[in-house]
Amino acid sequence: MFVQIAKEELIKETSKKAWYQTNNIIWTIIFLFPIFSIVDFVFAPDICLQFFIVRLIISAILYGLHSLFTAKNYDYRLLLHITMFLLSVTSALLCNIVTIQNLNTYYLLFATLVLFFNLQVFWEPINSLIQLLISILLLAIFFNIQHEYNLDIVISNGGQVFFIISAISCLIPSARYKVMQRDVRSQILIEKSNEQLKQQNSDINAKNNLIDTQYEQLRKLDGQKNSFINIAGHDLKNLIGSIVMSNNMIKEEDYRLSTDQKEFVGYISESADKMQYMLNKLMDVKEIESPEMKFNLEIFDINLEVMHVFKGLYETAQMKNIHLIDNILKLPLNVKLDKVFAGQVFQNLLSNAIKFSQTNNNLKVITSLQRQRFVFEIIDEGIAIGQEELDMMFGKLKTLNDTSNVGESRLGLGLSIAKLMTQEMGGDLTYRSDENGNYFRVEFYVIN
Repeated sequence: MFVQIAKEELIKETSKKAWYQTNNIIWTIIFLFPIFSIVDFVFAPDICLQFFIVRLIISAILYGLHSLFTAKNYDYRLLLHITMFLLSVTSALLCNIVTIQNLNTYYLLFATLVLFFNLQVFWEPINSLIQLLISILLLAIFFNIQHEYNLDIVISNGGQVFFIISAISCLIPSARYKVMQRDVRSQILIEKSNEQLKQQNSDINAKNNLIDTQYEQLRKLDGQKNSFINIAGHDLKNLIGSIVMSNNMIKEEDYRLSTDQKEFVGYISESADKMQYMLNKLMDVKEIESPEMKFNLEIFDINLEVMHVFKGLYETAQMKNIHLIDNILKLPLNVKLDKVFAGQVFQNLLSNAIKFSQTNNNLKVITSLQRQRFVFEIIDEGIAIGQEELDMMFGKLKTLNDTSNVGESRLGLGLSIAKLMTQEMGGDLTYRSDENGNYFRVEFYVIN
């Protein structure tokens, strides 16, 4: 989280801090400066009344100036310079008109005012140095005007202490200014960081609310999906039951059927059994929502299953004038898979290959044994579907434009199901589409 501080923002916050310190200085002087008359009463009683009035007038002037500067939002530095100048005039005058015995007291009082001022003030160090020079200049002016004693007496009776304390106190604003600027910057950073955190927290809460809303919608959709599957499943069960019942009635009259008709009745019976098996799997909602589908594994000759699929789709290919070329091994190769789903993989791949292929095209169906793995291949040397299109079809439902301009709608749902079933049964399905045509390959381990 990166926070930037604008120059104007830093100046504004620094000014607030400076005014806070300025208020402390001005109000402290307004209340305490008249009380210094007690010192005058003790050490200079002959002039204490006059200077008490002077101190009251200075306090009143400072109050008026403070009100004016606050209302007009003038620069606080000018107010501090005026304040320190008035204090320096009064203190420098007293240091030059009191007796030699009281010089130490008033120089110490003057040094105390300068030290207090520099301890509290928040401004650039050059300002304190200017005030020190003004104080020294005022002392020199009043010294020349009065001229009652020489400079050595002034230095030995408090002047030296004043110069040392005042000079050293001028170093304080430099460190104080840097520290307070750093504090102001840190305060701004903390406030802006807190604002950003509040905004981020608000955004997170809004996103969480959106996620909750979408989750609720998905939950409702999931419930509708399950209801749809149940309704559709029960309806399909009734239809399959009707097919099985009608087929059984035909079987009872099989003496009237020819050999080809009896073979077709067998295909109908076998297909109905497979449909019923797959429907029962889909109807089990717990299995649908589980990470893995449970298969009924059995040992069977996979070449025989491929041949069965080949024969079942042969007439479909002929209706589209597509020639299916049989390169299926006639030797048995046993595998341990779910026979229905394995057959469905070959069914989906070959039926989609026929659907995607162009009229008067050749489709080669090849099976082989390679490195203890059964290999099923479909080779289509016609117009390429396109690798990107195949990637989308094997990934999700996708409608393709017919490159042969037949206007046939082609869906990739069967291909994505074939790939999922192959992987779930421990096999491997690959494909490609390039200038040589389209190629599909399925591999399963065989049993020794």
